[in-house]
Amino acid sequence: MLRRIERLLVDLSICAVLALGLLITANVLMRALFNSGIPDSTVIVAELMVAAVILPLAATTANRAHIAVEFVTNRLPVRIADGLIVFGSLFGLLALAPLIWAGGRETLGAIEKSSFFFGELMLPKWPGRAIFLVGMVICWLRLLVMIVADIRTLRRGERLSDQATGGH
Repeated sequence: MLRRIERLLVDLSICAVLALGLLITANVLMRALFNSGIPDSTVIVAELMVAAVILPLAATTANRAHIAVEFVTNRLPVRIADGLIVFGSLFGLLALAPLIWAGGRETLGAIEKSSFFFGELMLPKWPGRAIFLVGMVICWLRLLVMIVADIRTLRRGERLSDQATGGH
């Protein structure tokens, strides 16, 4: 189930990137050709950037595809390297908690106050906040599932290092 949600979020982030490209291209063309532009394009671009960056985080985490400094961990004993993988996931879990809390407060506040961006379209603020919150919550859940699975793997006496680096 979590994999399906992650796939959906990746697909939505791809749509956001495509929309960003189209919006920016259309805006540049309109400015160059007609000396006009798309109303509130900077606000729309900022909100689409949130979707493009935050939504695929859980899938990136599931694939252990975050940037890693392996030149140190590759020189460590396997048990220590595996312990660092679990520690990193635990640290990520703890680091995301305040972001989720703040994102929840922001989302609820934007909905309750009917906050909007000042501009021609007066776009509501809550969708971007909700996208951020959903992305963070799904990433947190993915980390939790990974921690449980990694600890089970270690208890069986198997290695995590090969999984984390793709067997390299």
